[in-house]
Amino acid sequence: MTGRRKRALIHLADATLKFGKDCTDLLSFTGELADCLYHAVKNPKKIRWRETLYYMDMCGSDALPIVGAICFLMGLILGFQTAVQMAKYGGDIYTADLVAYSITKELGALMVAMIATGRAGSAFAAEIGTMKVSEEIDAMATMGFVPFRFLVVPKIIAMVTVIPILTVFGDIAGIFGGFIVGTLKLGIPAITYFNRTIEVLTAMAFVQGIVKSAVFALIIGCVGCMRGFQSSCDAQGVGRSATSAVVTSIFMVVIADAVLTFLFTSLGY
Repeated sequence: MTGRRKRALIHLADATLKFGKDCTDLLSFTGELADCLYHAVKNPKKIRWRETLYYMDMCGSDALPIVGAICFLMGLILGFQTAVQMAKYGGDIYTADLVAYSITKELGALMVAMIATGRAGSAFAAEIGTMKVSEEIDAMATMGFVPFRFLVVPKIIAMVTVIPILTVFGDIAGIFGGFIVGTLKLGIPAITYFNRTIEVLTAMAFVQGIVKSAVFALIIGCVGCMRGFQSSCDAQGVGRSATSAVVTSIFMVVIADAVLTFLFTSLGY
């Protein structure tokens, strides 16, 4: 066996072991989180509501401008691309259908999740990783506190609460972007475009986006916190954990999106 093949096998084995360890850590993390959430539901007064509101503000209202801008531009781009194709067949009005369905069922939740991954997921990993470096987590455990209940539960509650709300605003912004293209480029009367959008959209289309966004929020929060706890006790470790949180979250969000889309399609939605 040549040296190059040997190194390739070693790298493959290391990657496989790391992937298996990550899966085990994620299962362990999920179990501990479920236990903490159960105790939080039983004793809501013990939840750190001040920190929860802080993270809701950080993940929600602070992200609203960038969510609105990106989703609006996504609707604008989608409208332009659709208009070019629909104009060939004289079906300009169907631009409203494609933009509305694409944004509400798929792109709205996905774009908000990508933004939340870069903003919140990396921040969670860096925050917990920094606390690990400064031995604050060890100090909390020494004093008899459960770090999960203090550090993870408020973040998860905040994410699952605000990300679906951000998705609603993102859907509206994306649909408005398509509306601008339809009225200005295609010359469709505003009331006609609006009525067509209302006609084709269903409540289930919005529900799909909201359900997806809640699942994405849970994934991003869990991965970000887990990577923070996995961080090594140095500055480079904190940086690596933040980077890994973003990459892993994006990968898992895309997988979850594919699974949920398949399930909704199989159910006839």
